[in-house]
Amino acid sequence: MRNRYRNLDNVQNRLKPLKLVSYFYNRNKGKNLKTTIPVCYPNLAHSSSVTYTWIGHSTFLIQIGKLNILTDPVFANRMGLEKRLVPVGIPVVDLPEIDLVFISHAHYDHLDFPSIKQIKGNPHFYVPVGVKKLFLRRGYQNVTEANWWESFSKKKLRVHFVPSQHWSRRSVFDKNRAHWGGWIISSEKQTFYFAGDTGYFRGFKEIEKHFTIDVAFIPIGDYEPEWLSGLSHINPENAVQAFQDLNAQTFVPMHYGTYRLSMDTGLEALERLYNEWQKRNLPMERLNVLKIGETAYIK
Repeated sequence: MRNRYRNLDNVQNRLKPLKLVSYFYNRNKGKNLKTTIPVCYPNLAHSSSVTYTWIGHSTFLIQIGKLNILTDPVFANRMGLEKRLVPVGIPVVDLPEIDLVFISHAHYDHLDFPSIKQIKGNPHFYVPVGVKKLFLRRGYQNVTEANWWESFSKKKLRVHFVPSQHWSRRSVFDKNRAHWGGWIISSEKQTFYFAGDTGYFRGFKEIEKHFTIDVAFIPIGDYEPEWLSGLSHINPENAVQAFQDLNAQTFVPMHYGTYRLSMDTGLEALERLYNEWQKRNLPMERLNVLKIGETAYIK
């Protein structure tokens, strides 16, 4: 019998169909749907040895020296019935040749094969266990599959697949047949943590025991309503707590304002993030809220 993967402590959402009807009817009431999060023109010319650029949603271009890395590459103009709210931070045709791609899980807003088909180069794909077969069916051979806590060495990097609290599905019959998680990407000078999609869970403290994290990409959107998304997505307040659990140096929020997949909006998520940051008296220099298309430089 094929595996069904589980969260730590077997945590799982149990959807209530009648509530879903109310959700779809009420999701736009009282919401500002005209104002979007800020966008800027990308600037990929840099003298720094390490940069990261927010392309949108959970997609980042990380450049470590001459090494080009993408996380959850999604460039689609639509996600289901929802249109993309902001332009892509870097059009896929303007990207350099990509060396490594990290996939957090198989949901369509994180694994979009039409986007992957457009990527230049011959990247090595790192994916959760159960996802490799989706790549093989489409002719991709350069794929490494990982279980939680597995580690790999590649191009002078050390990469690790770590837990998240989420779930997986691409069709009616394959719920949780593939795993989900986050990625630790370590070079000689920097360690990045890409959380993928996750709710708040004790795993953040477990990750902190194993890694010293410089930059943490943590989601802050798609948390409303709580009964629908609370165990699988993280709200801004709990995202700040996760950042503190990880004992990371810099918090980079993601997974908000690109597609509207829940009731919350990108501006609401940002406002709550700033309020919680100030409430906890955390240094503003440790919070790096990027515009779509903005590049951060690490010297």
